Amino acid sequence: MALKRTEQVRQVLFRTLFLNTGVSALKVGYGLHIGSVSMTADGFHSMFDGVSNVIGLLGLWLSSKPPDTEHPYGHRKYETLATIAISAMMFTTSFSVLRQAVSGFTGTTAPRVSPEAFGIMFGTLLVNLGVTWYERRKGRELKSDFLLADARHTQSDIYATLAVLVSLLGVRMGIPVLDPVIALVITVMIARMGFEVLKTASHILVDSIILDEDRVRTIVASVQGIMGCHAIRTRGSEDHIWIDLHVQVDPALRTDLAHERGHQVVSALKAAIPEVVDVVVHVEPFDPARGHGLQAKESD
Repeated sequence: MALKRTEQVRQVLFRTLFLNTGVSALKVGYGLHIGSVSMTADGFHSMFDGVSNVIGLLGLWLSSKPPDTEHPYGHRKYETLATIAISAMMFTTSFSVLRQAVSGFTGTTAPRVSPEAFGIMFGTLLVNLGVTWYERRKGRELKSDFLLADARHTQSDIYATLAVLVSLLGVRMGIPVLDPVIALVITVMIARMGFEVLKTASHILVDSIILDEDRVRTIVASVQGIMGCHAIRTRGSEDHIWIDLHVQVDPALRTDLAHERGHQVVSALKAAIPEVVDVVVHVEPFDPARGHGLQAKESD
C-alpha cells in the first residue's frame, strides 16, 4: 500500500512539473520581451513551482525508504523537510520579486503590452487552476502533506496571475505604475503562503497532537476487558499516525491475558483508523483511587 501511494504521489509530481515548467517559460520569456516587471516576477514564481516539484520528488524518494537500524521510525519526516524547503523557496521568491518591484518604480520605459500578453496570462491561469485542483484532490485522496502544500503554492500563483492581468490592463490604460505596484502585491501574497506552508510542516516536526483524545478513548472502550485509559499521546501526519497510551485491566487478570488485551487495543485502533501505523500500549492494573477510568481525561 505504501509503495502504491508513493508511486501515485510521484506521478502527480511529474505531471505538475511538466506543466509548471511550461507556464514559467512562457511568463518569463514574454515578460522580459515586453519589459513587464510583474509578468516576469510571476514567471519566476511559477519557476519555483517547478523547483518545488523536484524537491518533492527527492523528498518522496528519501521518505519512502523502510526503517533501518539508524532510523527505526522510518524516513517519513524527509517529506516534511521537503515541505519546509517549499516554504523557503517561497520566501526566496518573495524577496526576488520585491527587488524587481522596487527597480520597476525607477524605470523610465513602460511595458509594451500586447494582446498576446493577455492571451498568455489567461492561458497560464487556466493551467494553474487545473494544477491546483488536481494536486489538492490527489493530496486529500493520498493524504500527502507535500501535495497539499504544493497545491497552496500553486494557488498563490493563481492570485499572482490575476494581479498581473490587472497590471497589464492598467498599463494599456496609461497607468504604468500599476506594474511595479502589482509586483509588490505578489510579494506579500507569496510570503504569506510561505508562512502557512511552514506552519503546517512545523506541527509535524514538533509532534503536535494529531488525533482527538476522546476519539481514541471511545475506540479503546470498545475492547472487552479494558477498564481505564489515560496518558494518550498522538503524533505524526494525517496519513502516518503514531499512538502511545496506557490502558488498565482487572488486577486479577493473568499476565498473558492482560497482554492479549493490549494486542486487542492495537488491533481496534488500527481497524478504526487506517492511518495509524504504530501503537504503543502500556498495560497496568486498574486502580479506582487513581481516577483513570475510561471517562477520565487527565494524563500522567
